[in-house]
Amino acid sequence: MTVTRSYRARSAVSAVTRRVPAPVRVLAQPPAGSGLKPVYGVGGLPLVGSSMDLMVDMVGVCREQYARFGEVSWVNAFGLTGVVVLGPDAIAEVLSNKDKAFANAGWRKLLDPFFERGIMLLDFEEHLHDRRIMQAGFGRPQLEGYLELLNASIARSLSGWSPRRGFRVFDAAKLMTLDVASEVFLGEEPSPEVDRINRAFIDSVAACQSVVRADVPGGAWHRGLKSRAYLERYFRERVAAKRAGGGSDLFSVLCRAVDEDGNRFTDEDIVNHMIFVLLAAHDTSTITFSMMAYFLGKHPEWQERARAESRALGRAAIGYDDLERLSTLDLVMKESLRMCSPVGILVREAVRDTSIRGHHVPAGTIAMLGLYPSMRMEPWWSDPDTFDPERFSEERREDKSHRLAWVPFGAGVHKCIGLYFGGMEVKAAMHQLILSHEWSVPADYEPPLDFGTGPMPADGLPLSLRRTTEVVR
Repeated sequence: MTVTRSYRARSAVSAVTRRVPAPVRVLAQPPAGSGLKPVYGVGGLPLVGSSMDLMVDMVGVCREQYARFGEVSWVNAFGLTGVVVLGPDAIAEVLSNKDKAFANAGWRKLLDPFFERGIMLLDFEEHLHDRRIMQAGFGRPQLEGYLELLNASIARSLSGWSPRRGFRVFDAAKLMTLDVASEVFLGEEPSPEVDRINRAFIDSVAACQSVVRADVPGGAWHRGLKSRAYLERYFRERVAAKRAGGGSDLFSVLCRAVDEDGNRFTDEDIVNHMIFVLLAAHDTSTITFSMMAYFLGKHPEWQERARAESRALGRAAIGYDDLERLSTLDLVMKESLRMCSPVGILVREAVRDTSIRGHHVPAGTIAMLGLYPSMRMEPWWSDPDTFDPERFSEERREDKSHRLAWVPFGAGVHKCIGLYFGGMEVKAAMHQLILSHEWSVPADYEPPLDFGTGPMPADGLPLSLRRTTEVVR
């Protein structure tokens, strides 16, 4: 069964939980004399806890948790007991991690063994070491090279989009971003081999969300393990050739990357990081592009404003310096990222007894940082369920109310290393789409949302797609 909800948050949690009231309990008693407060919460239903509520309506659940318990509370969900951290002050306290009390081990509980030793799953000195080397793949010269590959791949994908009513833009965007990733990250043009890589990647992601986390033949976990083994073989067999060649794709760049101290990645490092990069780049770009398309279809005045700006450039495909000139698309992208953040939560684990906002958090506790719900809640955002790109305009800048009010890419040492690439990819694709097509959605349509890395349209996001009459070359 697929559980979905509207992008517009509900005002309360699901009827299931409301029929079975759960007593308020303390996660753990603070040490005597510490002056710390306990973390309060509710256990939810037997076995599943609050899992269904969070899948159906994460924003609604978090709003109720905040109203009852404040910035820090706890829930049982997805087989874990976790502390829910809401709001920029509380999130900042965890991400600043001044006493190194929080580690990314929480992610490993969810993503291993399919994305093991990806850059996001590393901690402290090991993470810093690998990040310095990986940064060589995301400097401006590399981004400019990727953009040339992006533009060509996007144009090929969009040429196959058939104008019609009920065009499922999310499904089409998923295929487009997979093709982009194969060309920009792997240096591979579409082929049966690339199709197999894409299938293996999709199966690996699905395995992370599997309820039955055991190697049962025919199950999602089993398919994920086979896919991980295939991806390892694919990358390992090509490392030597990529290192010796002069390719501009990310795979080639990372094989040759050297930090300022002369450190390089081992073959095993490259295999692990490339598999994880596919995860990090694909879902986030697909969700962001698709939700931008939805909001532009829902609000035609913004679509026309963005189209006029893109036409004024006079180019069918953008150059790197054009990114800052697409100010309307920038506003729409920022608001779309706020309303439907493609990374819904960040996960950390307390490696020793610590505290969050004066609440006692014992060692071993999972902390779930609610990026997505916090960006959809008062008091941090005004009228948070309303699509309003102007809130990011220089005259208003609601995102400046706190340095972590707007955090779709995380913050601190683990801030997304590919955020500039992701923004470039989405803008490049939307620029080409908005020049070649126009689209709309019914006034009363709101996409039912599933939840993966973040909220994503469960119905493929159907819209009415038409070709424009004016062509820019």
